[in-house]
Amino acid sequence: MAKDLIMKNKTDDYLDNHYIQKSNWLRAAVLGANDGILSTASLAIGVAAASEFREPIILATLAGLVAGTLSMAAGEYVSVSSQTDVENADIEREKIELEEMPELELQRLAEIYEKRGLKKETAFTVAKELTENNALDAHVRDELGINEVSKAKPMQAALASGASFIAGGLLPLLVVFILPLKSMEYSLYGFAIFFLIILGALAAKAGGSKIMKAIIRITFWGTAAMGLSALVGHFFGVSLA
Repeated sequence: MAKDLIMKNKTDDYLDNHYIQKSNWLRAAVLGANDGILSTASLAIGVAAASEFREPIILATLAGLVAGTLSMAAGEYVSVSSQTDVENADIEREKIELEEMPELELQRLAEIYEKRGLKKETAFTVAKELTENNALDAHVRDELGINEVSKAKPMQAALASGASFIAGGLLPLLVVFILPLKSMEYSLYGFAIFFLIILGALAAKAGGSKIMKAIIRITFWGTAAMGLSALVGHFFGVSLA
């Protein structure tokens, strides 16, 4: 009994070391934080380029932060829920197929295992044993490609995305509050790039990918977005006071 418990703990630790376990919430969190930094910083830069006063910049940035948080959380929930609907529909369809043509579904499962490298006889044996144990689970996992790691989780994605958007968006807002109004656009740009670099490094570290590649990618697109926002502000060149 103790040996089985030790083996289970080792297995759990082994699975925890794989980064794919974090893919769902990490994607939503990085997307939210990145959008929070970029959206609020770009908005603040655009308004700062057209205004000589701090109040309009603060108001626009705060409004963008609130609206962006709600939009990000709601959008993530709706999009991931749509994925859940598709998954559930496929599962229901698989249930019907298993009831109406079990032999064909067994053969289909065996072919899947055969394509993965098993001998034909072995593939059929594996498919038959898994079908006898839990046919639906076997088909959902191996035919549809749905498992606990990849399965859509709308609420988790919405909360991770919304919370990270707030965390990211608050950083440019603090810059607007604290730093001198003169050359505010450049301050916002510099700090936003700094924040994005930190985010890229943390995301790469959490996801087990190359840090420098993530930093270059996030910095390039951040620069482009904020540069275009500043250009728009200077182009209109109107006072928002």
